[in-house]
Amino acid sequence: MSDPIPPPDSAYFFGYIGVASAVVFANLGSSYGATKSGVGICSMGVLKPDLIMKSVIPVVMAGILGIYGMIVGVILQGKVANCSSAQQGYAYLSAGLCCGLSSLAAGLSIGIVGDAGVRANAQQDRIFVGMILILIFAEALALYGLIVSLILSQT
Repeated sequence: MSDPIPPPDSAYFFGYIGVASAVVFANLGSSYGATKSGVGICSMGVLKPDLIMKSVIPVVMAGILGIYGMIVGVILQGKVANCSSAQQGYAYLSAGLCCGLSSLAAGLSIGIVGDAGVRANAQQDRIFVGMILILIFAEALALYGLIVSLILSQT
């Protein structure tokens, strides 16, 4: 009986690129969302400092995006070491890209909405609930990417 054929080195390469993609793109989205929202909070805090703590919600939501990338990166890292085919390497690449790019898109959305939302909230209190709803839908984009990447990592 012959030994099983080892997977090509490219399977590991693509798998680890998936790990890096999940972490890097999710952190890019997280940092952009937190930075852009933070600028809005600083601008708004000059006029209404009592609203600063209430306006931190977009920054927290942006920070969660980095956690999504870390979760997927850790899961994929453990699976890539046991990669047995090129197909698995490609699946791990797609899982990492799915989570990372979804989190990047969500971070862009959270940053823009967070910046404009906290500034508008300083002028009109009734806009707060609408801003939170929009932020939830923006965060859902990253959550969809996380779910799909977890499904893809199960191959």
